[in-house]
Amino acid sequence: MDFSWLRDSFYQEYLIEGFVNTLWLLAVSAVGGLLLAVAVAMARIKGPRPLAWVAQGFTTVMRGTPLLVQLFFFYYGVGRLLEGIPGVQDSVIWPLLRDPFFYGALTFILSVGAYSGEVLRGALISVPPGEREAGRAFGMSPFQVFARLWLPRAVQLCLPTLTGEMILLLKSVPLVSTIALMDLLQAANIIRDETFLVYEPLMLIAGIYLAMTVVLTLVLRQVERHFPGMQPTRRRWRPLRRVETATCKH
Repeated sequence: MDFSWLRDSFYQEYLIEGFVNTLWLLAVSAVGGLLLAVAVAMARIKGPRPLAWVAQGFTTVMRGTPLLVQLFFFYYGVGRLLEGIPGVQDSVIWPLLRDPFFYGALTFILSVGAYSGEVLRGALISVPPGEREAGRAFGMSPFQVFARLWLPRAVQLCLPTLTGEMILLLKSVPLVSTIALMDLLQAANIIRDETFLVYEPLMLIAGIYLAMTVVLTLVLRQVERHFPGMQPTRRRWRPLRRVETATCKH
């Protein structure tokens, strides 16, 4: 095994850039996807029928097509289509629209929104109606009932499943290497092409992703343990007291 190339600052810059882009893509996609999931779930439950149909169609398409196909569709399809629209390349948003990071984040946000939206919809339906009625009885507005009671209770019910979705998102990030975005896998491919080493760069990237998965799992477990209503009750050990029965003397 030859890892001497790790001392080269040229390859170190590739790895650092890929690591930073991977973290940014994970963070942006997770936050944006979860916000979209809330909107999708509420559209399915409380929205008007046309909006509910649109939300259902969105989740069906995003969950029924491969993630790589969606990534190619947005980057090579929508991206190339925007190039042909007059005035787009001269607009202030063109630097964003030509950046592969934008299309990678967009694809992952939509994917997380579709999958997590269905999970959250099931959790929202599972919340007993009596809890919401109790909030309204205390004079809360519909928004306060949703933000303070309904949504937190639903997140509490589906938090372990959402944790699994975040881990799957991290392992999906290497797909962006197919659209020329510098992530860890793209950095490894460049190093492989220039050093003619096959296994060593891939082993390093696999180790980095394994470490990131372990750290993310531990962090999300702490979130689960400290989320309101998720803390297990701790029972203090107490010695059993011997019960003495009094005997009557005749």
